[in-house]
Formats: sequence, structure tokens, C-alpha cells
Amino acid sequence: MSIILGYDPSTLRERVDLLAAGTRLDELGELRSLSALNEKTVLLRLVGRLDEAWQVANEAIRQARFTGDREQVLGARIRRAQVLQYQGKLDDAVTELSGCVDEARTHEWTALEAFAVQNRGKTHFDQKDYEAALADFTAAVFLREKLGSSKADLESSLIAVAVAESFLDEQRRNSGNAVD
Repeated sequence: MSIILGYDPSTLRERVDLLAAGTRLDELGELRSLSALNEKTVLLRLVGRLDEAWQVANEAIRQARFTGDREQVLGARIRRAQVLQYQGKLDDAVTELSGCVDEARTHEWTALEAFAVQNRGKTHFDQKDYEAALADFTAAVFLREKLGSSKADLESSLIAVAVAESFLDEQRRNSGNAVD
């Protein structure tokens, strides 16, 4: 059973099976492994329990710093930045994700770079900065192609490119009409 049913073409947010997400959260219960904390962060964000998602994301980062390697810390930071985005703290999310993109690029962690740049694009999209969003989505496509990513991962980036292009075209048409 899939928790993510697809993506809303007007917001690029995940469409979620709330029952499946709740069931999975119940299954995870009080587990405190890093993988459980990371999954809980995502699920809590998806169901809109953002204060809890923030707390669990911070716990995951602490645990990754204590027991994990730098790649695990970076993945947890990206998930925490997603929570910031959903909380509407878009500037903070862009700042955090930009740092994550730079770190991933420096260490040649291409999968994490693609993950961070895709999410930074979504945050730019929320800010209605469609040019920056398009640049990030295009970069995510390139990185995911380079990695040989799954069809689903590549498709989500390609859809984001198409949506950002359409919003950017509309924005340009509207600004052109305002000048006339």
C-alpha cells in the first residue's frame, strides 16, 4: 500500500493516503532508530502534524550526529528543511536547503544533492519564484538521470519542470499584459 498517491499539479505537494500514513505511524510507535525517526518526520509532515514533525526531525539530526555519518546527518537536515517549508518558513527552508545542496555537491553525494535541490525547487515554487524553481527542478532531472534513478523519482522531477514552466509562462504573460 502506497502512502503517497501522486502530486498535486498546482502545488507540487504530495497527495497522501491519510489512513495508510496513520497506520504506518502507529506501526512505528515509539521506535527511536534513525530510520524510524526519519520515516516519522516524513509521515508527520505529510499528515500535517508539523510541530511533531519538527521535534522528530531535530531528534533525528541529533541521533545522526551521535551515531551516524555525515551523509545521514545531511539527509536528516533535508527532511527537517521540508518541515520548515510546510510550516511556511520558506526563507529558512531555502537557506537550509542551499547549505545542504552545497555540502552534498562538495562531497559528491549525488543522490542527496538531487533530493536537496528538488526540495529547494519546491520551496522556490511556494515562494512563486518560478525561475529559481525551474532551475532547481532541471538540475534535479540532470542529477537523477546521472544516477540512473528510478522512473518514479525521475518522473516527479520531470513533472515539476513542466509545472514550473507553465507557471512561469503564465506569470510572464500576466506581467506582459500588465504593461500593455
